[in-house]
Amino acid sequence: MVSTESILAFAAMSLLVIVIPGPSVLFVVGRALAYGRRTALETVLGNVVGSYLLVIAVAWGLGALVESSAAVFTGVKLAGAAYLVHLGVQAFRHRRDMRVTDPDTEAPARARRGDLRTILDGIFVGVTNPKGIVFFAAVLPQFVNHSAGHLPLQMMVLGLVPITIGLITDTLWGLGASAARSWFARSDRRLSMVGGAGGLAMIGLGVTVAATGRAD
Repeated sequence: MVSTESILAFAAMSLLVIVIPGPSVLFVVGRALAYGRRTALETVLGNVVGSYLLVIAVAWGLGALVESSAAVFTGVKLAGAAYLVHLGVQAFRHRRDMRVTDPDTEAPARARRGDLRTILDGIFVGVTNPKGIVFFAAVLPQFVNHSAGHLPLQMMVLGLVPITIGLITDTLWGLGASAARSWFARSDRRLSMVGGAGGLAMIGLGVTVAATGRAD
C-alpha cells in the first residue's frame, strides 16, 4: 500500500501548490464577499467534493485522458470558465439585494442560492479546475508504489491528503473574507459595493481561467 514516506512527500508537495491561491481560493473568496459565511462554507464543501472527483477520475484513467487531450482539456476548462462568469454576473446583478438583518451571518434568502445549489456550484467548479486537473494527473501518479499493486486505491488514498489540506485552507480563506464582509454589512451601500466586487471577482476569475493555456 501507500508508504508513510510517500504520504509525507505528497503532503509537502500538495501544501506548496495549495498555498498559492488558485481558482478554488478565489472562487470561495468571491462567494464569501458576495453572499457571506454560510455560502462560502457550502462552496468549500462542494469544491472539495469536486476536487476528489478529479482524484477518482485520475485513479481510473479518465484524468489522464483529459490532461493529455488538448481538445478535451480546453472543453472542460471553458465550461468551468463560463460557469464562473455566469455566477459572477448573477452576484453582480443582485448586489443591491444584499441587505441583512444580522451582519455577522449571511445574505438574505432571496439573495442567496439554495444550499444544495450552492454545493453543486462548488462541485462543478472543483471538477473543472484546470489547476486541479493538471496537478492530480501529472503529480499524483508519481507517488504511488507500482510494485504494491492496487494503483487506483493508492491514488484515491493519496488524494485525501491535498483534499484535507484544501478543506482547511479554503475554509480559512472563506471565513476571513466573510469576516471582512460583515464590516461592510453595517451599511447597505457598502454591502452592495462588496457584493458587486465579489461578482466582478468571479467574472475576472472566469476570464482568467479561459485565457490560461496548458503548461505544455
